[in-house]
Amino acid sequence: MRSSLWHGVWCAVLWSLSGALCAAGTAATVEVDDAWIRWLPASLPAGGYATVHNAGLQPVILLSVSSPDYGHASLHRSSIQQGNSVMQSVAQITIPAHSSLNFASSGYHIMLQQPTRALQPGDHVPIALRFADGSTMTVVFDVRRPDAGSVKP
Repeated sequence: MRSSLWHGVWCAVLWSLSGALCAAGTAATVEVDDAWIRWLPASLPAGGYATVHNAGLQPVILLSVSSPDYGHASLHRSSIQQGNSVMQSVAQITIPAHSSLNFASSGYHIMLQQPTRALQPGDHVPIALRFADGSTMTVVFDVRRPDAGSVKP
């Protein structure tokens, strides 16, 4: 119980300081909306989704993601190739200047594996986004039921 209490406090602090966590550089021109994780039972891999907005004058390059709540987090892309659904790890994702990228199950998404604690719908998970210029932005993702979609519960 104490561990989950401290985790909740830690997430609240991250949430309130998220503006301060955006170091000067790329992360300062990026905003993230509707960040959520599709919860799946039995420690199955989960998907992280959000809309990332780049208000800057230059493209933004997202290199990696990490979270203390998952042993492994990576960038992936789902696509249809020769009539088959394929999911592949990607080394980076470029978000053009003055545009947005929607992370969704049928495109780019965050693959989350090996949860480090029992997660349930309603929980909050911090995920750090690392950009090519070395800046980092931590975003708190809501954990939602598989059928909840991007609409907040």
